[in-house]
Amino acid sequence: MFYRGKYVDVGDGREMGLKRQRVIDQGSSYYGTPPASSYMYSPPPAYSYVTQPPAFPVVRLRGLPFDCSEADIAEFFHGLDIVDVLFVHRHGKFAGEVYCVLGYAFQVEYALQRNRQNIGRRYVEVFRSKRQEYYKAIANEVSDSGRSPRRSAPRSRASERDNAEHTGVLRLRGLPFSANRDDIVDFFKDSDLSEDSIYFTVNSEGRVTGEAFVKFASPEDSRAAMVKDGMSLGSRYIELFPSTLEEWEDAASRGR
Repeated sequence: MFYRGKYVDVGDGREMGLKRQRVIDQGSSYYGTPPASSYMYSPPPAYSYVTQPPAFPVVRLRGLPFDCSEADIAEFFHGLDIVDVLFVHRHGKFAGEVYCVLGYAFQVEYALQRNRQNIGRRYVEVFRSKRQEYYKAIANEVSDSGRSPRRSAPRSRASERDNAEHTGVLRLRGLPFSANRDDIVDFFKDSDLSEDSIYFTVNSEGRVTGEAFVKFASPEDSRAAMVKDGMSLGSRYIELFPSTLEEWEDAASRGR
């Protein structure tokens, strides 16, 4: 892609990998004085590094589409200097999260302004992060897979869906935080659902995560309900995954 006056290859991850190694080796010294006025964003005049070094410029993105690429992240943060993009995997699958290291500390504030903007049909959350969280994510990628922490090509979700065993439980991902049980019942209006078959997952602070588990009357019903995969609830499109009774029971005990 054309980036800051030159063509940059973001497809195979080689440039990002080299940048990542420099970030790890050099730490905060990798980041120097903010660019001159030729850059599209200038830091506030009062911004000073005299008393302390700048914070490590990393943000975390959540809620990304499963087929998101480094080029999508570069476009999402168009105009900012991207040093590294780290895709987070769990159990070998892309978790919809990314750590993005920026060129300068002040650019974090601009990145945070992209919170709840869209990539494709998904709105993406952007959070301030820390150097330790980024390093830990790198270590987890290496220990989990034994490979360089680059995003592997995603497998076809349709293939995974078709080959998965149905137990009568589906996991929903990408729900609006305002969604309630009535919304889920309406979403699956062709199925006979009761409200006590629906549980939303929450994080350690008791806030909803955008996921829910739904128990259907039979495995056949949950398989038939997969036709709703990728359809919208409000402004969000919803991803569906076959799940298990154990995961539904865990959500019932921990969720709301």
